[in-house]
Amino acid sequence: MYNRQIKTFIQVADSGSFTSAAEKLFVTSASVMKQMNALESRIGVKLLERTNHGVVLTPSGRSIYKDAKKIISESEDAIERARQIAGKKQCVIRIGTSLLNPCKTLIDLWSQISSGNTEFQIRIIPFEDDSKHILSVISSLGKDIDFIVGACGSSQWHSRCSVYLLGQYGLCCAVPRKHKLAGKTHLSISDLYGETLMMGAHGDTPELDNLRDMIEREHPQISIMDTVHFYDAEVFNTCEHLNSILLTLDAWQDVHPSLITIPVDWDYTVPYGLLYSKMPSRNVTAFLAELDRLK
Repeated sequence: MYNRQIKTFIQVADSGSFTSAAEKLFVTSASVMKQMNALESRIGVKLLERTNHGVVLTPSGRSIYKDAKKIISESEDAIERARQIAGKKQCVIRIGTSLLNPCKTLIDLWSQISSGNTEFQIRIIPFEDDSKHILSVISSLGKDIDFIVGACGSSQWHSRCSVYLLGQYGLCCAVPRKHKLAGKTHLSISDLYGETLMMGAHGDTPELDNLRDMIEREHPQISIMDTVHFYDAEVFNTCEHLNSILLTLDAWQDVHPSLITIPVDWDYTVPYGLLYSKMPSRNVTAFLAELDRLK
């Protein structure tokens, strides 16, 4: 019931800087600044003074800050009163979505099995993929986001969250459209001879480590180039720029328009599912129980 920019403005005011606010909101600093510029332009009032040490509120900003908190509180109270009048106590489930962790898989599954169940209300919460901050996002599950749908083989992720398994993603190779292999619909591992294969560094995901060990042991003709453990858009950009090959997931075939995802004749996969807090709320526990009952 209130503009998303207001919530961002409050976080900026509380944090004292765009960078700190961005970390707490799991977006980039540029995104926060863009929202604040748009908010100031929309209402025609300067709300923030930018300084070398961060940001401070203008007198108008202090007024908006005080009133905005009331607006948010009253909006949430109004929604709850409306639900009580309707005689329905809905469980709000907040599902995170991003370029590499889209929520469509869960939404489609829930649509197929829920049969119009109105006990749960799905709310979509966008966040940005960032290899430097993704662990913070995972660690804070339950605060602003209840579930993230994604690959869940990472040992670092398992130490920070719980996992509800849904299936397996196939490991494929992404190649730039200008690459000599781009015309193929299927790859054999020998097609990769003489090529550089980009993949996450050793030591985080057992399934990827097993694939790496096999390549190094049986196919030394393939060079391996380490990437960060957790992909973001820049990893895909680098693959396209270097005209290399990137180990990827079949679920990521539409991430980068200049890359083509091609299956390989190996049986390597990684599990995917719902990531959620190690201390789940009642709503989360109830939603998982409903999934178990309906599947």
